[in-house]
Amino acid sequence: MHMGVLGTGTVGSAIATRLIALGHDVMMGSRTAGNPKAAAWVAGTGGRGHAGTFAETAAFAAVVFNCTRGVSSLDALGAAGEKNLEGKIVVDVANVLPPSDRGGESLGEQIQKAFPLAKVVKTLNTVNCEVMTHPARLPAPHTVFLSGNDDGAKSTVRGLLESFGWTDVLDLGDISTARAAEGYMPLWLAAWKALGTLSFNIKVVR
Repeated sequence: MHMGVLGTGTVGSAIATRLIALGHDVMMGSRTAGNPKAAAWVAGTGGRGHAGTFAETAAFAAVVFNCTRGVSSLDALGAAGEKNLEGKIVVDVANVLPPSDRGGESLGEQIQKAFPLAKVVKTLNTVNCEVMTHPARLPAPHTVFLSGNDDGAKSTVRGLLESFGWTDVLDLGDISTARAAEGYMPLWLAAWKALGTLSFNIKVVR
């Protein structure tokens, strides 16, 4: 499947690399052509990956991962182009850090409102990027959350999560429930400080 990853940081690189390993055709997008981090990532894939602008990546992909900084995500997706995102699944893994009150709306909701013809799915934002892509790093099953309005899009994203190795995927409901997942960030940050490691997650025990 054609996958696009917007963002050249550690999260974008981790997700893009994992998708390549799973056999997907992946393009990493950045604001400008010739981005050195994107070029270095492509070189590290042995040429199997591609690099482009945000707009080129969104046009290329059937599924677009938003791995940009949360405070810049709406601008980045705007650069990707509303037309290029129309009908596409947009997997939003971003958080606004430090957490702030944005009128009660989550970033996931804001993205869905700004791009109404995209199918936004919020997930993976409650764990570190190494746990996102390799959940088996932790010694026991643990939970990842899913929010979105389109059931078909959520089913596709669930399949991608399972291919990453996730065995406990909890669908919270429509995109408004992204507020809950994003609202977890202060607790995640406190746990990181207390534990001194990013390799942790929570388990919802039924």
